[in-house]
Amino acid sequence: MSLQDYRHAFELAPVGLVLSRHRTMVDCNQAVCEMFGASREQLVGQSFQILYPSADEFQRFGERIAPILNAHGRYADDRVMRRFDGRFQGELFWCHVTGRAFDRADPHAAGIWTFEDLSASRAVKAELTAREREVAALVMRGLTAKEMGKALGISPRTVEIYRARLMRKYEAASTTDLVHRLAVGQ
Repeated sequence: MSLQDYRHAFELAPVGLVLSRHRTMVDCNQAVCEMFGASREQLVGQSFQILYPSADEFQRFGERIAPILNAHGRYADDRVMRRFDGRFQGELFWCHVTGRAFDRADPHAAGIWTFEDLSASRAVKAELTAREREVAALVMRGLTAKEMGKALGISPRTVEIYRARLMRKYEAASTTDLVHRLAVGQ
């Protein structure tokens, strides 16, 4: 297969693909451009920070995923991202993100990331805070308050407070009900 064939496969992949160096996008395919409402020229050379709802979330995700990339070389989660430009500028949406570090010893040095838009099956409640979005993503993974607290660097009691807020906002009767409501975007 020629280099041109690989480029063609990269461009036509059914999921968004981004090559990165030090959390900066060095290349992306058309699926990423369409998903985030931006052109390749608007994305390439930019920090991933422009795709996060807040700079704080960008920072916390980077700190949280580095040790996992270091240990395993790959990382995956569902998270809330932000559309960059176009008619949906600023819209928040659930996105499945998977990444692989080229070098485990320096996990942010270079990597490849996939992005899959989950908004067709899961809507975001716009009134969630950054921390509520993080807790919601971990609730969806079935983590305990203790596990979430460790992942987020906060106490399990604080996690319980955020989970209780989510339950009120989503009018959920239980954590299981909350997971269901988050999954279907109610």
